[in-house]
Amino acid sequence: MDSAEYERKIAARFATFDQDGNGYIDREDFSAAAKAVLAEFGTTARSDRGQAVFAGAEAFWQGMAGIADVDGDQRVTREEYITGAAKRLRDNPERFAEIARPFLRAVIAVADEDGGGATPAAATRVLRVLGTPAELAGQVATALDGDGDGRISENEILSAFSAYCGVEAPDA
Repeated sequence: MDSAEYERKIAARFATFDQDGNGYIDREDFSAAAKAVLAEFGTTARSDRGQAVFAGAEAFWQGMAGIADVDGDQRVTREEYITGAAKRLRDNPERFAEIARPFLRAVIAVADEDGGGATPAAATRVLRVLGTPAELAGQVATALDGDGDGRISENEILSAFSAYCGVEAPDA
């Protein structure tokens, strides 16, 4: 993939993070994602799992801001994301895992309704509330179960999310 194609792909991923569509990524986008996941699964914010989702969202935001918010205004513009976050994350995939893992781990725990791991059906629900079109959410969720065991592991979701965001997944 050439540099221009890579930047176009990354620019498209920006919209994934810009939950409210206001043209930049900020703390509220991560908070909105956390609230949406908790509401979908009927998990209260004050529960241990709810607190873990919010803490993970905050850690993800802090990590994203730390690598991309060049001007320090507590928001990441499309340009900052393309030139800052994408390059730094691609150059250091372990950093992506470090900032994404707490949120993804907490979301998996909320989506794991029976204690056996998140199912593709639960992942479909998560994807839908985070903005994936309904017609794609099921296909994507099924593909997340890379080993076909009917459960989606933290490493499977991290690998898929890293690939989606344009970052090579680290060995985890």
